[in-house]
Amino acid sequence: MFRHARPRLCSWLLTGLAACAPWAASHAGVPRTCDQPERLSPAQKDTLLRFGGIVKDELEKSGQRVALISRSGLDLSRFAMRYSHAGVSLKASENTPWSVRQLYFACDEQRPRIFDQGMSGFVLGLNEPALGYVSIVFLPEAEATALERAALDNRQALQLLSPAYSANAYPFSLKYQNCNQWLMELLATTWGRLEGGDAPRAQAQGWLKEKGYAPSVMALGARPMMWLGAFVPWVHSDDHPSEDTAQALYRVSMPASIEAFVQAQVPGATRLELCHTERHVVIHSGWEPIAEGCVPGERDTVITLEP
Repeated sequence: MFRHARPRLCSWLLTGLAACAPWAASHAGVPRTCDQPERLSPAQKDTLLRFGGIVKDELEKSGQRVALISRSGLDLSRFAMRYSHAGVSLKASENTPWSVRQLYFACDEQRPRIFDQGMSGFVLGLNEPALGYVSIVFLPEAEATALERAALDNRQALQLLSPAYSANAYPFSLKYQNCNQWLMELLATTWGRLEGGDAPRAQAQGWLKEKGYAPSVMALGARPMMWLGAFVPWVHSDDHPSEDTAQALYRVSMPASIEAFVQAQVPGATRLELCHTERHVVIHSGWEPIAEGCVPGERDTVITLEP
């Protein structure tokens, strides 16, 4: 169930629906959606690889061994969201230091898997090569140690993996799972000190409910997006409450809801956000986001990307 190879990652459905969608690996090693052609030029790839190196440097300089990490995807401004996909970055990864352990849907196998991906590959999954964002959340020692132990435990990681994937999985149903929901259930199992047993996902979801976890809400309005499940095999509505589907909205685990939960539940958690354009990288500390367009604030660090 584990891979240390080229990425086939959860990201965004081409329609703009707020959910993780399947990816396949190109021959060049650049991640792409299952039916989307490669778009990266050598210059764009170079920028993203340099950005990934800066992200990895910041992780190393933190003195931590584990971090929650998210990256941006397609334009989610209609949902007021910047990030689409999250995982756990681990210094002690067997793959390479600071690899990201995450759930993805393997297009060729038609099944979800847990995948360990180096930081360069992770940032190559940014859908917009000219402008991309990465968010990193560091945890206090007790929570970080527990998460590192759990995330490196292959048995526990696989125990929380659902065999049925849905890009827009409802967080309080056992029918499906998406990439971000796997991470939420890992956090719940770890910090709730849950035994697992025969129903580890049910226990994790119960703990999240008890703690008031609020998934992200995507209101689709009058657009007939709710029927995409009839045409796209990775989108489903049958796990969502009928009152939600009647209003054309989905409640889905997304990086924004993960970070909001961690900020509320884990005093002392801190956040670092990085972004890049074709000319510079901005490094920003704090829970307030970097300005749109990767515009640096007065206290932000700016690294110029020389041609």
